[in-house]
Amino acid sequence: MRRIINFMRRARRAGSGLPLSRKPNGKLACLGAALLLVLATPAGTQEPSGLASARNDLTPKDQHRVEAVTTPTTDFSKPELFELMQGGAGTSKKRVNADSFSHSSANITFEEEGTFKLGNAIFRKNWVSSPSSTQASDGLGPLFNARACQSCHLKDGRGHPPEDSLDATSMFLRLAREAGTAEEKAAVAQHKALNFPDPVYGGQLQDLAVPGLASEGRMRITYEDQPVTLGDGTVVSLRKPTYAVGELAYGPLDARTTLSPRIATPMIGLGLVEQIHPADILAGADPDDRDGDGVSGKAAIVRDPANGELTLGRFGWKAQAPSIRQQSADALAGDIGVSSPEAPRHWGDCTETQAKCRAMPAGVQPRLGDTEAPVPVMDLVTFYSQNLAVPARRDLDQPEVLAGKKAFYEMGCVACHTPKFVTRRDAPNKAQSFQLIWPYSDFLLHDLGEGLADGQQVGDASGSEWRTQPLWGIGLTERVNGHTFFLHDGRARNLTEAILWHGGEAQRARDNFAAASAAERAALVKFLEAL
Repeated sequence: MRRIINFMRRARRAGSGLPLSRKPNGKLACLGAALLLVLATPAGTQEPSGLASARNDLTPKDQHRVEAVTTPTTDFSKPELFELMQGGAGTSKKRVNADSFSHSSANITFEEEGTFKLGNAIFRKNWVSSPSSTQASDGLGPLFNARACQSCHLKDGRGHPPEDSLDATSMFLRLAREAGTAEEKAAVAQHKALNFPDPVYGGQLQDLAVPGLASEGRMRITYEDQPVTLGDGTVVSLRKPTYAVGELAYGPLDARTTLSPRIATPMIGLGLVEQIHPADILAGADPDDRDGDGVSGKAAIVRDPANGELTLGRFGWKAQAPSIRQQSADALAGDIGVSSPEAPRHWGDCTETQAKCRAMPAGVQPRLGDTEAPVPVMDLVTFYSQNLAVPARRDLDQPEVLAGKKAFYEMGCVACHTPKFVTRRDAPNKAQSFQLIWPYSDFLLHDLGEGLADGQQVGDASGSEWRTQPLWGIGLTERVNGHTFFLHDGRARNLTEAILWHGGEAQRARDNFAAASAAERAALVKFLEAL
């Protein structure tokens, strides 16, 4: 720990947080963004920097370059310029294998590579219950879902459902209820709360506990086959999950508590996502669908705990986290039960009714700080999470991949899965500055219909709204994680099933895919597998 503290004093780096852009169909969507900003900014106050409506980091020449390079292509006869390097200059071109999501950004410095390795060590280490002889690792629990960050983000990749196993480490149930009282509704409206936890079990069901304490319960999943007939007569069997909890150790859940299953998301490219200028994301918002294309999309506005200001949420399944650092702190507290300056809860997710849990020993070491993961630890975890490289594209010049890319555009998938952005010129770390990146996400909230609804409001996200997930690296899921389970709960067993589950704003694109020929569908999947 002393080595970490000394190292970080010499090499601390911070990081956070783009121009009027166009929706992939070429229509300006600035009106929706402007209306959103009017609602979010009280009269007479300065526009929050996290909700800036125009880029202030570019010269006119740079602005022109950005608009030119991010304009959606209409030529599918060959790859686009720079398309191979989908994570910008930091793209990893190392050999494809099970470690493809675990490489550092290719453009960080030698000194930063050392910081990255120290962060990796903390990301992978198992925390232990207090008190123990390994004091720098004290702080696990008392209730928890995993002992290490890597346990959920398997090889920095995608989690999965238990699948005939009791191991649900990389998947858990989020517990929450909507606002009930006038005071609670005001808290949500003012972005002071996202929702409200179960009064006994807190914000998520924790199936593990330290010695001397009972775990909260077990997630139960049952699946029902749901056949879907495609346009050419092909029948695809989807599996519709139902969730419940069993073996509850502290009494029943509140009748208003909803269950939302979540698998861990891949860690690649997060630092680049953090450096997309908010104006570029807000420009794609069209919450009232004024252009009439059936796709609205709205920004998740959250209050940043670091400064109390309204800003853009861009991390998490419902875009509830404003920064990598806050997302990491929330995960440490909720998943592992480890406190940090950003989430100083030594008892993790234990509620006030769980008195025995709150009375368990904490792992704070006063000589290191007043939380179990003090500032130097959070600096390392954040830097590591900001600098996991996106792997290079594969087979991008193959005819079937190019045909699949054309289908992806023509079917309407790019209405939400925006292909590319250019990151901020003024990013705190040059490694993420002014990079052309290809995440295939608009980072907005979209209503995906009742089929995928979890019924759980999270801030601005309703029970049927989800943040568009980035697609870069999706084709390496099986190679890295040994499975092909997709969507927020892993219900889709392959990419075809994932597409067919899309509804709501994505219904038209989904129906276009279902009506396509087998060759067109196969080409589109081949394109996704090349990302």
